Amino acid sequence: MSSSIVSRPVTGLPDYVGDGIYLHVRGERFIDCASGTFNVSLGYSAPEIIEALHAQLDRTAHLSSDFTRSRSAEIFDLMRDDLPEHIGAFWFRDITGSGANEAAIRIVQKATGRSDIVSLFLSHHGQTVGTTGVSGNAFRQRSFSLPFPHSVKMPGPDCANCFYGQTPGSCAMLCARRLEDFVEFASSGRVAAVVVEPIMGNGGNIVPPPEWYSVLRETCDRLGVLIIADEVQTGFGRTGSFFASTGYAAALRPDVITFAKGAGGVGIPVAGVLMRPELDVLEPWEHSSTSGANPLALVALEETIRYLRGHRVLDGVRVAGDLLQRGLLALSRTFREMTGVRGVGLMQAFDLPTSVDVAQFIALGRRHGLLLRGSRYGFGRTVKVRPPLIITPEQVDDLLARLHETLRSYQREVTRP
Repeated sequence: MSSSIVSRPVTGLPDYVGDGIYLHVRGERFIDCASGTFNVSLGYSAPEIIEALHAQLDRTAHLSSDFTRSRSAEIFDLMRDDLPEHIGAFWFRDITGSGANEAAIRIVQKATGRSDIVSLFLSHHGQTVGTTGVSGNAFRQRSFSLPFPHSVKMPGPDCANCFYGQTPGSCAMLCARRLEDFVEFASSGRVAAVVVEPIMGNGGNIVPPPEWYSVLRETCDRLGVLIIADEVQTGFGRTGSFFASTGYAAALRPDVITFAKGAGGVGIPVAGVLMRPELDVLEPWEHSSTSGANPLALVALEETIRYLRGHRVLDGVRVAGDLLQRGLLALSRTFREMTGVRGVGLMQAFDLPTSVDVAQFIALGRRHGLLLRGSRYGFGRTVKVRPPLIITPEQVDDLLARLHETLRSYQREVTRP
């Protein structure tokens, strides 16, 4: 297989070559601190995954999901050891996180017979009409008419900018408890579910305090409301556990989990929904996509699971994540413009004074061999640092050294006395 791969002619986009955590662009080498678009979770060249994909391409790139249903079930069985015990069913008919989140919404609406979906300020659940309507940012909707008449939005657990003006530790978790008020006064009274990102990625890498998850779960149980965990960004090892809701956010005990992005390992689009068995209610014609559960997606998903286990990637994420966070904190003590270091595992971030500063910083980062991304599609002031999960401690040191030089350039070229 390897020799046949090498012998293939160079086509496509020869100016871009990936190698581990690095992306080579027209002869320049960058540490990819965005893991592609947070979907190249295992780097650009995981050999087991690449070779399995080539082997599948030699057979067929597409099959109707009628033919891949049994393979999907086998892959779900392979995942079971890494799932919460109460999760016992799946829906693998999507290739994007937007599609998976729309499937989850349909699932909870049909299963409960209720309509409303509660989401959080600053949330990001996708780019389709439905998921944009549910997401909590006005700038993404202002140019369009994107109705989602059953969307209810409530303040999120942003302790640095508490909506209720409270102080962490003495706030009684109002951002979770007051869900009851939003159900009573802002909804139709027919709330099916709350959809939450365990860590709010595009909204600013907001990490809720651990007790928020349990209080939200208790509140939802009291109200008879389901919880959808949107793990499109946090899933498949990003936080150091297979899902955030099996690790840092385990107290959330979601009824439904959605995944995408990192599930494809090397950037192959694949997405799905996991749920309690009693929520397995959709008929195939009620939600599907042309390429859902296609052979390449399923190969990438299976090989990503095997790679995570076989290479003990989650152990490495916890080590590298700790080194990265400690390094970012050290940099923040040197550069006063850098504040709010936060994150879990290899989902780290920090703030700069304005969104303009972030854009300039990201441009400077490229001069120093770093590919970085900001928050809220350029409207936020957060710089996200999320390298591939395979990054080594030595490479973390290199990344931090490059960030140090970028911060020095930022101080010289951007900030004013």
